[in-house]
Amino acid sequence: MAITLEQTIAHKQNSRLTQILNSQTFWVLVAIIAACIFLSFATNAFATKANLFNITRNVTFVAIIALGMTLVIITGGIDLSVGSVLCLCSMVLAVVMHAGYGIEVGILASLGTAVIVGAFNGLLIAYLGFPPFVVTLGMLSIARSLAMVASNNTVVFEFGPDHDLLLSVGGGAWFFGIANPVLYMVVLALITGFVLRWTRFGRYVFAIGGNEHAATLTGVPVKQIKVAVYIISALSAGVAGIIQTGWLGAVTTNIGAGMELQVIAAAVIGGANLAGGIGTAFGALVGSALIEVIRNSLGLLGINAFWQGTFIGGAIILAVLFDRIRTFRRE
Repeated sequence: MAITLEQTIAHKQNSRLTQILNSQTFWVLVAIIAACIFLSFATNAFATKANLFNITRNVTFVAIIALGMTLVIITGGIDLSVGSVLCLCSMVLAVVMHAGYGIEVGILASLGTAVIVGAFNGLLIAYLGFPPFVVTLGMLSIARSLAMVASNNTVVFEFGPDHDLLLSVGGGAWFFGIANPVLYMVVLALITGFVLRWTRFGRYVFAIGGNEHAATLTGVPVKQIKVAVYIISALSAGVAGIIQTGWLGAVTTNIGAGMELQVIAAAVIGGANLAGGIGTAFGALVGSALIEVIRNSLGLLGINAFWQGTFIGGAIILAVLFDRIRTFRRE
């Protein structure tokens, strides 16, 4: 029996709708919208311009790193060092600028540090076969120790001749009153989404996470791609560190402590599968947004902030449960 054009279109629309409804990212987004509506009525402060500005700005630091982390997770890896790498890159930026160098030199030194750290992690994992958990756990300690050495474990809050420019880069709102970090996050998310969806590199990343052995047999440069994703992960932490330094106006050796757990949580909640092969840039943003809404709402509702870890951990478990149910239904 011949299939009409209308039937073909209807089938594609139904398939697309089914795909959306089965998407973990979609339901997390629904949860965020529902939470925002509830908080708008339950509190007087949530829907204010100042609070929404703070939420959108605060979410960017986790979200930017989550974009890089998502690439690592898609390949089946993990990067526990991102919080300490953020600290190290922030401190390198601060120390270099405090020494009298311009912001350009400081940023280049900071990003160069991130590339070295990411390449070190990637080479050990891809070429020497070290487990990602072990390598990045070791780097978590090394990077923060180096940050302490670089600053002599002191607070750096004077950034030389370009002090005001750095504060403007991280804490300003140059376009339409939107916080600069939000603009950086959106641009980086668009770039990451494009790379994953439309480039050969993105296809290779998914191929490695789906079946690394098969990817090797089909000619995918697995080792090089793995090194690249760990460099990208470290670079994302470095970028977030630069922005956060400008926002805070000071750097301590405690900056970024425990951030790796929030970043991994954001990626997983947003739909990335720790087994590899699944993840999106949009999911990283959505997962980060849910974490920030949870953090923000606890204070507004008068709930002890110590409950934050419980709510975020519960969200991770629910995300993994959703994935298991989806897998069970396919089987």
